[in-house]
Amino acid sequence: MCGIAGFIGAFAPTLLEDMNRVQSHRGPDDSGIWYNDVKSVGLAHRRLLIIDLSFNAKQPMANAKETITIAFNGGIYNYRELRKELQRKGDSFKSKSDTEVLIPLYDGSGH
Repeated sequence: MCGIAGFIGAFAPTLLEDMNRVQSHRGPDDSGIWYNDVKSVGLAHRRLLIIDLSFNAKQPMANAKETITIAFNGGIYNYRELRKELQRKGDSFKSKSDTEVLIPLYDGSGH
């Protein structure tokens, strides 16, 4: 089971590190932090490696333009079918994770 934390507003980015440390038991295999100081928003993610064990599936995960960033804990049971459909429409993926499929579906870039 993964762990997700985040913050919006005026805060020290070290708060994200603290939140990740507290939830380390939820994702012992990897961790990541994303922070946008212009918009004062941040995400922290603890990862339990299940589907894609590679670094390519690290979270928080962003699209190529870095206009969308996601931290996700769940399961998309039809992500393989969605990925194939998106690839037929011209999308490419760097990981085998179900999380990465959400990004083009969310931002509408799924040609």
